[in-house]
Amino acid sequence: MPLTYDVRVYALEVRRERPKPYRVRWRVGDRKHGKSYTLKPQADGRRSELMSALRRGEQFDTDLGLPSSELRAMRGAITWYAHSRAFIDRKWDGAPAKSRKNFADALATITPAMVRSETGRPDARVLRAALYGWAYNKNRWANEPPEEHAKALRWIEKQSIAMADFEDPATVRKALDALSRRLDGKPAAARTANRKRACLSDALGLAVERKLFSTNVNPITTVQWSAPKSTEEVDPECVANPRQVRQLLAGVRMQGARGQHLEAFFGCLYYAAMRPAEASYLQRQQCHLPEHGWGSLVLRRGVVRAGRSWTDDGTAHEERGLKARPLDDSRPIPIPPHLVRLLRDHLKQHGTAGDGRLFRTNRGGLLQETGYGEVWARARQEVLTEQQHLSMLARRPYDLRHAGVSFWLSSGVDPAECARRAGHSLAVMFRVYAKVLAQAEDRANRRIEAAMDEWAD
Repeated sequence: MPLTYDVRVYALEVRRERPKPYRVRWRVGDRKHGKSYTLKPQADGRRSELMSALRRGEQFDTDLGLPSSELRAMRGAITWYAHSRAFIDRKWDGAPAKSRKNFADALATITPAMVRSETGRPDARVLRAALYGWAYNKNRWANEPPEEHAKALRWIEKQSIAMADFEDPATVRKALDALSRRLDGKPAAARTANRKRACLSDALGLAVERKLFSTNVNPITTVQWSAPKSTEEVDPECVANPRQVRQLLAGVRMQGARGQHLEAFFGCLYYAAMRPAEASYLQRQQCHLPEHGWGSLVLRRGVVRAGRSWTDDGTAHEERGLKARPLDDSRPIPIPPHLVRLLRDHLKQHGTAGDGRLFRTNRGGLLQETGYGEVWARARQEVLTEQQHLSMLARRPYDLRHAGVSFWLSSGVDPAECARRAGHSLAVMFRVYAKVLAQAEDRANRRIEAAMDEWAD
């Protein structure tokens, strides 16, 4: 935010034809500034304020045109709580419902630590519920919160620190320490802490854009803070082999009508390496299922559960484009004959929902994670040995996707093609499946060595 002494305040301009005819004009450096008023005394007063600052020898900001004393007052008047709500207001309309929840979660973790005094502090759980459910949920801003939550919000509004305090690295570190802990004081998961740090960085970046700091530097970059170590790599212990997957799918099928309906759903997660959100929204028109040979799926959308209070239409689920892709982008996936047969049998036995979805609840609704999670847990318990059941092996339905990609890689499929089919970037593929790729590398080395030995003298 450049400051300069090169300031000139011009005479009052009068434009009779305008609703606000009296205009104050001044120049700071090479930039001209102006503000119009309805009444002449208002314009005279503003011009006098600028002239007084000029006589006191104050520097002016070239971007905003304000004297340094007004800049200090402006920064001191805007609190973190007020700015964090402005951040939510700015982000809300363009953000998916799941991202809205994540913003609220991050800010509700950080804000309780950004206070000037602990006097009269509400219970931690009440304060978090008030922030998460009301202060940072724009859908509820027109509604009146319960008195207990309203009281907590009045307290945080009164005690919130000024945005200018973030220019002190100690304040930034305090915020980072807060997002690194859970409500019970235990360390937060690495992925959670890093997600909340990204939200804090975005919020402080907006403050830089709004000229709330004396420099154009995001304060979060001034603090040396080590983010918790995040393990993105797939652990080979959670990856089921093809024989185990077949046994687990049989365990799903043996659970009566509900299991028979979900067998092909879990098959999509493994044989096509689909995400559960993509499989839940799979429709008949996306499927090419020939009677013989390989087929294909053309994925276009997914559906995630966010909660009724976070979506625009009040429904619990939100339809979204494919992960990390433009809204209307698609991803074709070749599928092996076994999955083709599985899907053909599923359509023959169960048909589709009214909108063409292959998988649905008994009432035709969207699949629930709790529902298919129960079926999967029961299949593991009945099919796996006691030792396997207690291990990480295929513990979550999502692990089927990892097993599918791992099988492709171990079969010698080019990693770039694996990444395309799975909807990953190649960089993510190498990062997430590093241990699987390392195993494949060892096998390749042994084959090369064996071939070289054949040619040895």
